[in-house]
Amino acid sequence: MRDDTVAREYAETLFALAGRHEGLDAYGRGVGLVTALLDQNPDLELFLETPRIDAEAKKTLVRKVLEGELPTHLMNFLLLTIDKRRQRLLRQIAQHFRALVDEKEGRAHVEITLARPIDDATLELLTRRLSELLGVTAVPHLRVRPEILGGVVVRTGDTIYDGSVRRQLDGMRRQLLKAKLPTGSKG
Repeated sequence: MRDDTVAREYAETLFALAGRHEGLDAYGRGVGLVTALLDQNPDLELFLETPRIDAEAKKTLVRKVLEGELPTHLMNFLLLTIDKRRQRLLRQIAQHFRALVDEKEGRAHVEITLARPIDDATLELLTRRLSELLGVTAVPHLRVRPEILGGVVVRTGDTIYDGSVRRQLDGMRRQLLKAKLPTGSKG
């Protein structure tokens, strides 16, 4: 099985556990804590992923660091990932888990690319309009890329809405190149 498929299945299991036990918020905080620890401590990540280190030593460290910080079933899940040698997938599992939570709560992460920064009022208006168009609450992630010249490019999931000036100019250029000059014209 591919890692992404395995991570998605683990995330679905974690999502189901959250629904049956302490809830999505508690599990979301716990998953965030685990990924933050991995991000802030590359040595911890290396320790957990090194195959020569015994699983019991890894689980002992995880218990010591996270005991009382995570819901019980989330801690058990984390320990199980170590038993199954899936701890290298923790970030992917967390990403899929957050996507499931967003879907359940009617949120969509939207990457908005602009040629220059915008003010908060414009961002709020754009977010509101995108929420209306998508039928879910848009969570904006802004990127500034001057090379698009103007307009906006919106990406949500696999869908891209390209309203950039660069795309419009490229389209006009292609149309002009396709246009045939009338016979006898000098060009």
